[in-house]
Amino acid sequence: MLVHEGRVCLINFLVTVVVIFAIAIPEFGFEYSLDNWLVIFWSPLLLYIILNFIIRFYYSEPNDYQIAVRACFLGYVFSMGVFIFFLAPEHIRTFGLYAAIMGTFHWTEYLGIAVSNPRTLSPDSFVLNHSTHYLLAAAMSWVEFLLESYFLPDIKTWRIFWVIGFLLCFLGDFLRKIAMITAHSNFTHIVQFVRNEEHKLVTNGVYGCMRHPSYVGWFWWSIGTQIVLVNPLCTILYAIISWLFFRDRVYVEEITLHNFFGEDYVEYQKRVGTGLPFIRGYHQGMPVTPH
Repeated sequence: MLVHEGRVCLINFLVTVVVIFAIAIPEFGFEYSLDNWLVIFWSPLLLYIILNFIIRFYYSEPNDYQIAVRACFLGYVFSMGVFIFFLAPEHIRTFGLYAAIMGTFHWTEYLGIAVSNPRTLSPDSFVLNHSTHYLLAAAMSWVEFLLESYFLPDIKTWRIFWVIGFLLCFLGDFLRKIAMITAHSNFTHIVQFVRNEEHKLVTNGVYGCMRHPSYVGWFWWSIGTQIVLVNPLCTILYAIISWLFFRDRVYVEEITLHNFFGEDYVEYQKRVGTGLPFIRGYHQGMPVTPH
């Protein structure tokens, strides 16, 4: 059964989506024009502001408020993404698909922890504030999209890339959530350096096919977001930066896993690869710092 914090997240996301859709969806019957687009943009924004006021007064518990306001924001991002995808000019539509993907990913990150390991839940479980580098990378992709939409609008209409990127995002996110649920209480967003009593080596399910399925899913999801945007430069940069990040992350994490599980983890490594391309992870005898 979903814990209280998970229900707060679920309800506020869905309420935001339903309210915005119920008020603004009649606009789907209109052909695109600048006037229509301004109405479509401002009416959901006004509803989002009103919902934030309601949330502020409804939730007296600070933690519940922090969860609700984030879920509401992600519901708004998802809703606007849908509107942009269906109603904006052709060369802008794919940004709506990207926004809907981003809103869904961060919302389900929290729900995934609420299902798999609720004792570790916090507002940070949305991973909206993952790191400064994460925010800078997102901003860089937005800048590329805006510049190319203005100077090279035709490339943003290549729908084959929308489909490929969406499938990568969907499958990557799905794999990550399956990994979270399979690992159950062993999954956290932060590398653990101290073993607790409940910490067990998970080798079943998707962990029988790859040692780090949650990282594999996130790796391909991140690249997929840039293919969706048809951002050629950021697609390459995201692939390189994500690979370097997960190479070092896996290396550090596997040092702790060797310390936790000893020979059991060594045997597991012999049977199963990391799942990430050209990343071997840490093995006995290697230096304890990443390359």
